[in-house]
Amino acid sequence: MGSQKIAPAALIALKRALTGVYWYKNDLRAFLTGALRDPRILSRINWDDYKRDIVARVVDEMVASPDRHRNELIDLMTEVAKVDDFSHLARLDNGAEKVREARDAVNALRKAMEGHEEIIADRRRAAERTAAAQAQATATLEVRQKLDELKLRFVSLVSANLQQRGYDLEALLRELFELFDLDPRASFRVVGEQIDGGFTFDSTDYLFEGKWQRELVAAGDLYDLGGKLAGKLDNTLGLFLSINGYSRDGIAAYARSVRRLLLLMDGSDLLAVLEDRIRLPDLLLRKRRHASQTGEIFFTVADILAGRS
Repeated sequence: MGSQKIAPAALIALKRALTGVYWYKNDLRAFLTGALRDPRILSRINWDDYKRDIVARVVDEMVASPDRHRNELIDLMTEVAKVDDFSHLARLDNGAEKVREARDAVNALRKAMEGHEEIIADRRRAAERTAAAQAQATATLEVRQKLDELKLRFVSLVSANLQQRGYDLEALLRELFELFDLDPRASFRVVGEQIDGGFTFDSTDYLFEGKWQRELVAAGDLYDLGGKLAGKLDNTLGLFLSINGYSRDGIAAYARSVRRLLLLMDGSDLLAVLEDRIRLPDLLLRKRRHASQTGEIFFTVADILAGRS
């Protein structure tokens, strides 16, 4: 809002408009109750006073505490300036005259506000920032709640039978990829203990394979996914998830013999994502960057969180 002040003429116009638009004090009170966020202002009002005195007390109290009420005062002026239905006044005695006076008062307020474009624009930008922050906080909470749910499901799979575990892990991974807008392909499917599918991240298509088996994944499994990548476009990469990890010799053999188009994840990586210690897109980005810089296709989440390059 800066240091710019609301002009006295605009405050006078606001008082006049509020007094004229709402003829009965009950209507005025209902409008102010909906328009003001701080109920303490209205709680200090003597509603037996004349309407003009009530309006003056409300506005003057807000002006007296600009740090607390300045934004709210701008919002109140904006709401009053929006009033264009005066049919409630037309039904009163001398209704036509009351409508004319109220309309003139609102028009005068609108004109008085024309010199306050920067204040109003600042208020609008502040409101937009607040709304965006609230939306982000809500989205973050929803993501965390979903991750908590997925983690519980993942932990429960440890004791599931192999076939059921495969199907449940497939569903879990699909929901995880969808949570982070990675567009998992409909081809996600379980083949034995293996999950096949694809997704898109950072404008790059990925083939995906996942395994949850007792043995460490060896070079042959990595060659299989690498062979599928050989027939794809150059910007297609592969992500292999082995819940129980990889054979060191297998990783070394694969890395020596073919073009390295794979990124590797294990159960620790997945658990770190489910515990919200790192977001899945950030994990993939760090793995891809490390692989492109060093040629190492398995960059663990422990190394990432420890800040190792």
